[in-house]
Amino acid sequence: MLSGADAHALFMKKPIMWFEIPALDLNRASAFYEKILAVTLNRTDMGPTSLAVFPYDRDQATGGTLITGPGFKPSKEGVIIYLNAGESLDTVLERVEPAGGAIFLPRTPLPGIGFYAQFGDTEGNRVGLFATA
Repeated sequence: MLSGADAHALFMKKPIMWFEIPALDLNRASAFYEKILAVTLNRTDMGPTSLAVFPYDRDQATGGTLITGPGFKPSKEGVIIYLNAGESLDTVLERVEPAGGAIFLPRTPLPGIGFYAQFGDTEGNRVGLFATA
């Protein structure tokens, strides 16, 4: 466990601390993201909300979750988060449609930085992907 001062120093270096992707059906959403990202999400309940947390290294990366509960509504409008597609953007994009999603923006170059794309998930959210290759 981090002390208050250690936590403050660590977290102030991260401009994004946490993200939440709303879901209507947590089982369906979890299956979708586990399939396209080839990861296992950690399920838990917190009061009236249910979560499926993406794996992350608390010291090195921003964490986030799929979430269902009062006040959470999927949307294609508003803020777009970009998930790390790992070694290959194309590998993840190839999994989107078979998993039940839709490609909104295909692989697009960011010269000198990498590539990005956007997709619609099974819950109705617009989500981005980023990779260096």
